Parts: sequence; C-alpha cells; structure tokens
Amino acid sequence: MTKTPAQEPVSRRGISVLIVVPILALALLATFAWGLLNGPSTLPSALIGKQVPTFALPPVLGRDDGLSTQDLAGHVSIVNVFASWCVPCRAEHPVFMAFSTTGEVPLYGINYKDPPEQARAWLDELGDPYARIGADRDGRAGIEWGVYGVPETYIVAADGTIAYRHVGPISQAILNDTLLPIVRRLQTSAPKEVSQ
Repeated sequence: MTKTPAQEPVSRRGISVLIVVPILALALLATFAWGLLNGPSTLPSALIGKQVPTFALPPVLGRDDGLSTQDLAGHVSIVNVFASWCVPCRAEHPVFMAFSTTGEVPLYGINYKDPPEQARAWLDELGDPYARIGADRDGRAGIEWGVYGVPETYIVAADGTIAYRHVGPISQAILNDTLLPIVRRLQTSAPKEVSQ
C-alpha cells in the first residue's frame, strides 16, 4: 500500500520552520515594542552640555511675547516643543497646566510647524501654561535644537546650556521623578539667578 502525500508524516525540517519562524517573529515584535515604549526618552542629543542654539521666534498668533535665546539666560528653565496636531502633546498638556501654577521654574514653549490659527485655537481651548511661546512655523529652530519630533522637553541651565532632554510626552511621574530633581539640582548649584 502506498501513502498519499496527505498521509506522509511532516518532516522534521517542516516542524522546525513552523516553530522557529513564529518565535523569531515574536522576538522581533517584542524588541520593537520595547523600543517604542522605552527608547524615545533616551534618544541621544549632541546638544547636552552645550549652549542653547541662537534663535528668535515671533509670538504665537494672539500672544504678546515670542521666545529667544536671551529669554533663557540667567535662570534654570524648562522648554517644551509642542504642536496642535500632536496627540501626545494634548496628553501632556494638563500636566504643564497644573505645573505652571507652582511658579517653581519658568516653562517656555516652542510651537513647532503649526498653522497660526490652529496654534491659537489649541491654546485658547486647552489653556496656556507657558511664560512665553515662540512660533517655529518653518521648523528651523527645531532643527537647531535637534528636535526629532514632538513633544520634546528640555531643561536649560542658568548658564544657557542644555542640561537634559526628554523625547515623548511628560507625565506627572516623569515631571516629579526626573525633570524636577534635575531642575532643583541646577537651581541649587547655579550662581544666584538673575530675575527678569
């Protein structure tokens, strides 16, 4: 009696492929997922320890003050790069709204590649936590800062150097456990801050 192809036993090689391929795919997927969840905030920045780029941005439509390099001089500050079209920016915005009421450190904004009317509407709807906001309509200042995408948040030391960079949305835990300890360390180690 001869066996038909359907009755032939599956070869060991066929079984190996059926097991190894899904395991490799799962490992690759797990690595990719880990990178998405853990990698963004650890992206390297060539600007850490270097002076803030020279820039001067006009104000966002409907606001009085823009943002420039000089506004960051003489005190520790936080600079947040955001856009109205950015979903994670919307998620972090309530954290900044609550934080802005503390007055612990100035929070400045760089509005990245936003149509003027959309930026204005977004801030009018959600609130404006920023001491000053510069409109980076063409993204040139973002390039100078080394922005990969929004949101990104920087801590600037009193001497005008970039001390820290976070890529991705800021949660209350990140603010409390990462950003504020750096800000406080810089404030205590900095020469007496110049009030503006």
